[in-house]
Amino acid sequence: MASSSSPSVLLFLLLFTIAATAKTSESLSTVFPRAIHGSALKQVRNAKKPKPKVPFKTQYFPQLLDHFTFTPKSSTIFYQKYLINTQYWTHGAPIFVYTGNEGDIDWFASNTGFLLDIAPSFRAMLVFIEHRFYGESMPFGKESYKSPETLGYLNSQQALADFAVLIRSLKQNLSSEASPVVVFGGSYGGMLAAWFRLKYPHVAIGALASSAPILQFDDITPWSSFYDAVSQDFKEASLNCYEVIKGSWAELDAMSAKEGGLAEVSRTFRTCKDINSVYSARDWLWSAFVYTAMVNYPTKANFMMPLPAYPVEEMCKIIDRFPHGATNVSRAFAAASLYYNYSGTEKCFDLENGKDAHGLHGWDWQACTEMVMPLTCSNESMFPPSSFEYKEFADECTRKYGVMPRPHWITTEFGGSRIEQVLKRSASNIIFSNGMQDPWSRGSVLKNISASIVALVTKKGAHHVDFRFATKEDPDWLIEQRRQEVEILQKWIHDYNADLKQ
Repeated sequence: MASSSSPSVLLFLLLFTIAATAKTSESLSTVFPRAIHGSALKQVRNAKKPKPKVPFKTQYFPQLLDHFTFTPKSSTIFYQKYLINTQYWTHGAPIFVYTGNEGDIDWFASNTGFLLDIAPSFRAMLVFIEHRFYGESMPFGKESYKSPETLGYLNSQQALADFAVLIRSLKQNLSSEASPVVVFGGSYGGMLAAWFRLKYPHVAIGALASSAPILQFDDITPWSSFYDAVSQDFKEASLNCYEVIKGSWAELDAMSAKEGGLAEVSRTFRTCKDINSVYSARDWLWSAFVYTAMVNYPTKANFMMPLPAYPVEEMCKIIDRFPHGATNVSRAFAAASLYYNYSGTEKCFDLENGKDAHGLHGWDWQACTEMVMPLTCSNESMFPPSSFEYKEFADECTRKYGVMPRPHWITTEFGGSRIEQVLKRSASNIIFSNGMQDPWSRGSVLKNISASIVALVTKKGAHHVDFRFATKEDPDWLIEQRRQEVEILQKWIHDYNADLKQ
C-alpha cells in the first residue's frame, strides 16, 4: 500500500493551512504546505480510512446562504450538517457546541473526546456544527468551489452567523431557551469559538478556545515564531537531530541538481513513481516535521496519522541512531517515515497527486482572502530562511481565484492589537488553552487578561491536546489542565443559573 501526500494544501488540518510566501516557492501549491494550520492534513488525503464512528445523531439544518444582505439570492437555503448527542441532557441543562473547523465534522467529533468525557457530569447536550463549504455542508453542492462567485460566501463571519442561527433555532425547538450555551473549538475552530463569544455574547455564555492563534495576523506576533517553535521542539529533543534536519535541505537541493538527480531523490524517498519536482520531496519532509511537532502528544494518537507518544523524540532517536557518515537526507527521510509509515505497512510513498480525503480544500480560498497569516523562517530555524512578500502572495491569489487578499480584515472585524486592553474592557468568559510545544501557541493568548479571560498554558502540551479523550497514560499536567477547564466551566454555568433565579 502506498502512503501519499499532495503538494497542495491543513492541518494544520490541520489542523490549518496558512497563507505564507517563501521566496524559494514556485507557486501557491508549494507555498501552502509550508504554512501549516491545524487543518492542512495533506499527508492523509489519499488515506482510505473508514468514516469515524461517533455517538451522535446526524441532522441537517436549513441554513441561509447570506446572513448579511437582503438580495433575493441571500435567502437561498442550503443544508448544514450537525451532530447531536442528547444522551445525558435534561431540559434546561447546558448545551456544549463545537464550532466546526475546515473539514468534515465527523473527523473533528471523533477527535474531541473531552466533550464526551465531561458531558455526563454537566448533563450536557453536545452539538458539533459543520462549517459551511466543508464536509457535506456545501451551499452549491458539487459546484461550491466552482468560482469566486460561489466561494465568496465562504468566510468566518458567515460561519459564525450560521452557528448563531442554528443554536437559537435548536433551543427554540427544544423549548429550552434558558439552557446556557458554551462554545468549544480547537485550532481554527478555537479562533471561531473565541470570536463567537465576542460577537454573540447573548447566544453563548462562554468559550473554550484551544490552540487558537487569534494573534497570528498583521504584525502582532513575529512572523518567524511558528517555525522557530517547531525548530525548538526538535532542538530540545536532540541538538544533533535539529542540525541534521537543518542541513538536509541544501543536501537535497544539491542531490536534485545533478544529472539524474530527481531519479536519485525518487529512489532515496522510495517513491511509487518518479517525482517531477524536488519540491515534492522537500514538502514531504517539511510537512512531516511540522505536523509531528504540532501533534507531539504524550500518548499514542491517530489524529493526523498513527503516531507513538512524543513522536518528535522518536523521530530524533531515529536520526541519532544513524552511523557516522550517513547523509543528512537519508536520516531526515528515515525520521519523516515515522510520520507517514509508523505502521510499517507502506512499501512506497506517493509524494504527488494526493486527494482531499477530509474535505479541506476550501481553506485555500480562506487563506487567499481573509486568513492572511504571514509565516517566515529565520536563520535560527531548522528550515531554510524565507521571507513573506505580500505582493507575490497577492499576485498568486489573484492568479488562482481572481480576488485580492484583505490582510487586515480579520483584525478589523475581530480585533487583535492591544488585545489585553481591549478584551479586559469588552469581553468575559473565554479560556485560551495552549501547550508550548504547539507552534501555533505563539499566536494565541498566553497570559490572563482578566478574572474571566484566562490563559491555561502547559509546557509540554501540543495542538489542542486537552480536547482529546482522557486515557490512563495521560500525564499529571494534562489531567490538571482539564481539571481547571472543568472548574471554570462549572463556575460560568453556576453564575448563569444564579442570575436566572434573581
